Amino acid sequence: MIQWLIRGMVYLGSLLMVYNIYGFVRFARYVKQLKSRNANNRLLYIPIGLLVCFLLGYLVVGFFGNPDIVMAGILFGGSIFVFVMYKLLTGVTQRIVENERLQAELMAAEESNRSKTNFLASMSHEMRTPLNAVIGLDAIIMQDGDLKPQTRERLKQIDASAHHLLDMINDVLEMNYIESGAMKLNEAPFSPGDMLDLVNVLAQTLCGEKGLDYRHEVVGRLESTCVGDVLRLRQVLLSVITNAVKFTPEGGTVRFVTEQTAIDSAYCTLRFEISDTGVGIDPAFIPRLFESFAQEDATTTNRYGGSGLGLAITKRLIDMMHGDIAVSSEKGRGSTFVITVRLGVVHETADEVQDGALVARNVLAGLHILIAEDIDINADMLADLLELEDITTQRAKNGQVAVDLFSQSPPGHFDAILMDLRMPVMDGLDAARAIRALPRDDAKTIPIVALTANAFEEDVRQSLDAGMDAHLPKPVDTDQLYDTLRRLLAKHG
Repeated sequence: MIQWLIRGMVYLGSLLMVYNIYGFVRFARYVKQLKSRNANNRLLYIPIGLLVCFLLGYLVVGFFGNPDIVMAGILFGGSIFVFVMYKLLTGVTQRIVENERLQAELMAAEESNRSKTNFLASMSHEMRTPLNAVIGLDAIIMQDGDLKPQTRERLKQIDASAHHLLDMINDVLEMNYIESGAMKLNEAPFSPGDMLDLVNVLAQTLCGEKGLDYRHEVVGRLESTCVGDVLRLRQVLLSVITNAVKFTPEGGTVRFVTEQTAIDSAYCTLRFEISDTGVGIDPAFIPRLFESFAQEDATTTNRYGGSGLGLAITKRLIDMMHGDIAVSSEKGRGSTFVITVRLGVVHETADEVQDGALVARNVLAGLHILIAEDIDINADMLADLLELEDITTQRAKNGQVAVDLFSQSPPGHFDAILMDLRMPVMDGLDAARAIRALPRDDAKTIPIVALTANAFEEDVRQSLDAGMDAHLPKPVDTDQLYDTLRRLLAKHG
């Protein structure tokens, strides 16, 4: 009985060793497929040769020897050990290969995303540049009091169409920016009251143009100063209000209610309710409402316009703010959107009050501003816009000329600089750095504003890092430009 056990262990060990040799041969071929044949690959055949010798030893002992139970156990255990090591080796190798494959796919996806972002940034600049001229020149012509009513109406249609195109460009770019993970919130103190005043002015204008009744109500009191990204919060509110206006027929009502629902020493919670008496939403469609390009039916875009990205962007921005948005609606009876956000709370300082007063008192008439812009039509349009506020200008066709004009002028000759970023010879970023490095006092303090079609947040950071004080996107928003100049001039005294 013992001899049968011994022989069985030897033969089973021999069969297992044959399998091990077969497995190592397959493993060697697998590795050769992963990398080119070289001296290192030949090392894989060394253990195969050793295992063949091991197998021959098994056979010699089994057929010509007289093994005892200890030797048979050692031989059988060696085969099991080699089998376990073979399985571990192949498992680890396959896991490494899979990780390398996933890493390569991740790098390829990141490179594809960078290429897409660069392409969109370039296309943004190319599309915004002519739009800047269209919107700016339209605004200047509209200032003419002798325009015929029919001409003025057509100019309004041009302006509306240009802004509609701009909105679609902005939506596509912003969604790409959010999905790439590059967007960051700019947390800073702001006045909720001032933000609501601006939202109400814009909402009232939209409703007035369409013949809607607009109602705004603040329940209770609001903190005088909160901390958050006021631009993104305002964007969220205006996006929902604009949607309410779009889907509410003439004679309807849009209602906007703001309430501070919670407050402690560090945070407050604001609740915004926007309701309308418009066409409403099918309850079955509400779960898909915040998906990109989602439309309730195929005719929605034709009837109401839009890119289908507005609410998708709104939802993502609210998520970034750690807020919440809820929707209730009934087809034919209107919709209600409830937005809740949690903001930081700070106490307003005396300096901030003083700065606000300075901005309010400051006027633009009499300023002399240097415009660095290489495109003639954009430079002329910008000069005309500034002339409306009795501002005189001087133009530089590239960054190097701007640096030369500033360095050769007496101190205080220019009150501010409007700097395009993409220019020949020297771009706006290098020009701003060169001006800040000049050995004169006003070089450190003169307000420099980037005016560019590059609208990504990375472009904003690059502008600020180069020494600029503000970054305004093209097409130029006239009121935003004036307000920025007032604020910066008040800040620099």
